[in-house]
Amino acid sequence: MLGKMVYVSDNEVHVKLQDGTKVVTNIINIHVILEDDHKRVLGEIVDVDGDLLKIGLLGEYVGDIFYSGVIRKPTLNATIRIISNEELSVITGKNNAYSFLLGSSPLYNDYPVYVDVNKFFSNHLAIFGNSGSGKSCGVARMLQNLFSNPSILPYKANFLIFDAYGEYHNAFKSIDKINSNYHFKYYTTGKSDNSNKLRIPIWLFEVNDLALLLSATEHSQLSIIEKMLRLVKIFASDNEKSLGYKNHLIAKAIIDILYTNQTAASKRNEAFSIMSSCSTPQFSLDSPVQGIGYTRKLRDCFSIDNNGQFSESNLLMEYLSGFVNDDYDSLELEKNYFYTLKDLEKALNFALISEGILHNDKIYSDAITLKVRFHSLLMGEYAEFFRYDEYIDNKQYIATLMSCENNGKAQIVNFNFEDVDDWFARAITKFFVRLLFDYSKSVSNQVQIPFNIVLEEAHRYVQKDNDQYLLGFNIFERVAKEGRKHGIILHLISQRPVELAETVISQVSNFLIFKLTHPVDIDYMKQMLPNINAGVIEKQKSLQSGTCVAFGNAFKVPIIVHFEMPNPAPLSGNCNVLDCWKIKS
Repeated sequence: MLGKMVYVSDNEVHVKLQDGTKVVTNIINIHVILEDDHKRVLGEIVDVDGDLLKIGLLGEYVGDIFYSGVIRKPTLNATIRIISNEELSVITGKNNAYSFLLGSSPLYNDYPVYVDVNKFFSNHLAIFGNSGSGKSCGVARMLQNLFSNPSILPYKANFLIFDAYGEYHNAFKSIDKINSNYHFKYYTTGKSDNSNKLRIPIWLFEVNDLALLLSATEHSQLSIIEKMLRLVKIFASDNEKSLGYKNHLIAKAIIDILYTNQTAASKRNEAFSIMSSCSTPQFSLDSPVQGIGYTRKLRDCFSIDNNGQFSESNLLMEYLSGFVNDDYDSLELEKNYFYTLKDLEKALNFALISEGILHNDKIYSDAITLKVRFHSLLMGEYAEFFRYDEYIDNKQYIATLMSCENNGKAQIVNFNFEDVDDWFARAITKFFVRLLFDYSKSVSNQVQIPFNIVLEEAHRYVQKDNDQYLLGFNIFERVAKEGRKHGIILHLISQRPVELAETVISQVSNFLIFKLTHPVDIDYMKQMLPNINAGVIEKQKSLQSGTCVAFGNAFKVPIIVHFEMPNPAPLSGNCNVLDCWKIKS
């Protein structure tokens, strides 16, 4: 017995140590049992003030079962003792067919800590900590432990790691040595590795995906993108229907120009600009225009006479009217169609000459911004990521992401984004999350194929950005709120939780908090997790590298967990400055 109870409140008790009691070790954070009247209450020593122990109440044992929260408070006559190994195993988890080894407890001579697989991997997880605190090594060790457990055999697991710095390839590349049925697959954005280059079918991008890819900021740009997608599905094939629709759009746009109050010279310039960006055999400057007994080139129909009018205005209007067919505006779209970035740019040019865009200064300005950004994408180095040789639908594409040679399945897929800018990595990550979310919702009302999405440096992607205003939703917030029931689980790894979207953090059920020192991040954690005792967050300040405070649905009580170094380790260590400085002989 440690001492005598002298004070009891709702969440804390004070115990006066017996005279002569020696505290030979640091007992802060040690768990104790307060026992009386056939009830056992679990507490944790949170402070020692001379001979007075302050103990926070955590829960109650009923037989072999532990319940969080304390309804029946211990009396002042309760006996206080250190927790036994049997009682400790109840709160640290037991090794069975439903659990895996997370790490060990440094407070109890490296006593193993096990967590229930379902409670841990079917809920959103957040892993926070300073750079160098052990986050990446902890994640690698955690997954290595999972796949090394012979009782679980996660053959059908789907872990997709969006890796900001290419750290995890080394940790998982040899996972097949654990079991020949396990496979690791990676996609790179680097220039030197073409065999594993990231490739994405551009036709799988929806309006919202393209808006993010093109950094759209205005709602008017969404309507242009929507029009572009509608047109590209018609224009992707150079058939008679496609050609007729193109001529219809060009003719309508030029007729609209002819009816404006501009000078003839201005009208001509606009018409020539349209035919320059959206030409067809019937609408180029040299296209023949047949009159009665003579032929003119289309450019000649825009000749201006001495009265400042088009000399062939009647012939021109007759020619244009012959291509206008309003039935084209109600054409049914092809559901599945192969097209390229170049096809999309052509469709964008046609979208810009329709819907009165040319004569609305505000919309025109937004449209030109969109056009410039798209052309920069098409001509830039990122265009290669959208070179896909044949049509594939979303279900087939997802299957290719998770498949390996010889019909094998990859349980861990690593996307290495270290060679691209943040804006591009963010847009592509959101695309993949949206694709998986929509696919999972379409499969069944019941979860059949769970996807665990690991976001390294999550603050690069899960931001307080403009999506809610522009699109009406943020895909990460939607997945955070709805993804769990469809099997889309987020694992957020970040050194700056304050930069993450609040809605996403509010939906996280499990936390591994490594050492955090920035006061803003610590205060933010306290505000975002009001149901967690402030002392739990404070614990992490004194943690060593590779050690975290773990709490949430998968844990009976908040517990300090130490991770062994993964083998092999991710490439996340510090630079050996001294070795680099030395002159090589």
